[in-house]
Amino acid sequence: MKIVCVEPLGISQEHFEEIKQGMATEGHEFVYHMDRNEDAAALVARMCDADIAVISNIPLPAAVLSQCPKLQYLSVAFTGLDHIDLAYCQEHHIEVQNAAGYSTTAVSELAVGLMLDVLRRVTSLDAAIRQGEGRGAFLGRELRGKTVGVVGTGAIGTATIRLLLAFGCKVKAYNRSRHADVEQMGVEYTDLDTLMQRSDIVTLHVPMTAETHHLISRERIAMMKPTAILINTARGNVVDIQALAEALKEHRIAGAGIDVYEKEPPLPTDHPLLSAPNCVCVPHIGYASREAFDIRADIVFDHVKQYLNRK
Repeated sequence: MKIVCVEPLGISQEHFEEIKQGMATEGHEFVYHMDRNEDAAALVARMCDADIAVISNIPLPAAVLSQCPKLQYLSVAFTGLDHIDLAYCQEHHIEVQNAAGYSTTAVSELAVGLMLDVLRRVTSLDAAIRQGEGRGAFLGRELRGKTVGVVGTGAIGTATIRLLLAFGCKVKAYNRSRHADVEQMGVEYTDLDTLMQRSDIVTLHVPMTAETHHLISRERIAMMKPTAILINTARGNVVDIQALAEALKEHRIAGAGIDVYEKEPPLPTDHPLLSAPNCVCVPHIGYASREAFDIRADIVFDHVKQYLNRK
């Protein structure tokens, strides 16, 4: 079979060569690309004769997939699959497998890091001191003792809860179903509206589905305390971003830490969050750590090997 890795995945050429040699000993052709190119024509050129493709979060619409007639299997180096036309894949019997779990630690640590940044204004005060300014009358706030509402208690949400408990936070949770291991940590499950109303910090850890689109709606943002902050390391469209920007600009909530948006960065310069006060924005880096990328590479190519062994 011909296996194509469409992008570099953050691993070295030497590592790719090792994978290539291993595939060759099993009688398979392995082609890899050391640059990321999201252009549809470029993707087609790379994938058009592949039996198996490895890709991360580059969008794969039907317009691209339809020009890859041999494609049987997609090993996706990403947790979410909302960037892939899964209906097309199902209709054309293309098996799709994600890399669940590789970035659990990376994302949960970033979520807590964003909380600390927003509470202590680390990013904005770094800019201030570089401009010759001092602290002035600024007083930050501590994470210890805050009530944090965790929306979604899958692997990442649960890892975030463990970190928050270590910081001395009180944690409330919302999920479609209650998890016994979370309750055993002393975490109280509640409905989403109550969580929004009572939390000092709300952190999001749900996938992007039809049900979670704008789950944090204008109405739910309005329920938040004026001292509360919102953290989103999940998916951009889980939040009504325009409503969030307005709430920040009108000081109806105190701050936000955002890693995900309606589209992948770079963002347009007039994006509403970029001019919102006390909003720390980073370019979708939650999953992007050296350790996570090494784990991810192992997962995606193990999946490929498992698929080949089934054939």
